[in-house]
Amino acid sequence: MQSRRKLRFRLVVSFALFGFGLSALFAVASLYVRAKVEDQLVVSALQHDVDQAVNQIIAHPDQQSHSELLEAWFKSERTLYKMPLAWQNLQSGVHDITETNADGTVKHYKLAVRRKDGIIGFVRYDVGREELGKRQLITSLIAAVFLFSLLSLAIGLWLSRKVLKPVTQLAQRLRDFRKAGKAEPLAANFADDEVGELALALDEYAARLTAMVERDREFNSDVSHELRTPLAVVASTTELLQGSPDLTPKLAERLKRIERASRQATELIEALLLLSRAERRGPTRGETTDVGKVAGDVIESQRPQLRGKPVEIELATNEAVSVNAPASVLSVALTNLIGNAIKYTLEGTVRVEVGKGRIEVIDTGPGIKPEDAERLFQRGVRGEGAGGSGAGLGLAIVRRLCDLYGWNVSMRPRSDANGAIASIVFD
Repeated sequence: MQSRRKLRFRLVVSFALFGFGLSALFAVASLYVRAKVEDQLVVSALQHDVDQAVNQIIAHPDQQSHSELLEAWFKSERTLYKMPLAWQNLQSGVHDITETNADGTVKHYKLAVRRKDGIIGFVRYDVGREELGKRQLITSLIAAVFLFSLLSLAIGLWLSRKVLKPVTQLAQRLRDFRKAGKAEPLAANFADDEVGELALALDEYAARLTAMVERDREFNSDVSHELRTPLAVVASTTELLQGSPDLTPKLAERLKRIERASRQATELIEALLLLSRAERRGPTRGETTDVGKVAGDVIESQRPQLRGKPVEIELATNEAVSVNAPASVLSVALTNLIGNAIKYTLEGTVRVEVGKGRIEVIDTGPGIKPEDAERLFQRGVRGEGAGGSGAGLGLAIVRRLCDLYGWNVSMRPRSDANGAIASIVFD
């Protein structure tokens, strides 16, 4: 999952973490180097001190040797038993000794041992002397890490404001353009750098998109004009033929079907033009449409689709419902919903109910799965079941038309029997 934090926040956090990590690494390295160097110096001093003292005793047996730095003891092989038992078997060198006192306290020290010509020298250094200096160093390093972290945070805040200023300005201009709904050239307001290249790319993209939208609008206008002309010819010719005195009932019924198909094609063209313009609000032009009347007209136009199937179509208008939308838009939506119900119902009824600010199409077909209800409104998705073929675009068009006018369209399986319920809520 991608991070939703702002770019400036991430940059500031990166600087702060970098400063903290670098200073903490420096503190740890300082403690390590100090411990290693101090240990080497102490060992070297102890070794030198005990060697010098033993050599002096051997050269001048009558003189008492003295260590200026540390506690020292010098014994012969015969008097070695007077020293602590843990020391007696130690060989020449510097040893780390840990002892537990009678009161339970633990004492740690370094012991330098030198055996030469029957003389054994011991020089002891109390490691506890280092603890105070070590604690002071740790306190100082913690304070330094804290201060460097604060400094890194301050630098991150300053640099983020400085570095991201062009990006922030570009984002602000884009937000302003989105609110105003009109784009203006961006590249002229930025330097010839990466942000300027991005602004130039956005300008070029906006220009191409504007040209494409303009071509789409021109194409829609041309198609609308070219399609409406032959449809008008079909409608006028049908009207003239219907007025013929020698028209047989069978031919009159066929002319009526042609008239209905011509009207549906005209309504579909108008609805698709509305969608192609991608307007935020569906234009009504002050039109008020009776939902029950449009539903009745659509039912009559869809009856030929029964093709002899044992299916009855019913219309129940429980109360009058009107919407502020062109009849053509509602007709296209209902044609798809009622047509789908007829196509997928092999036998039974297709019932259309109008009332309570909605219209519902209830069928006795194979039904749908609850998890597929929303997916059916996607482009190219077709329901499972019997009945014909299609591209799976009908319900997608219905969803877009309903979104254009603020209606809520949905499908769900029936709970009392097989079948599905398609509904449009207008309130």
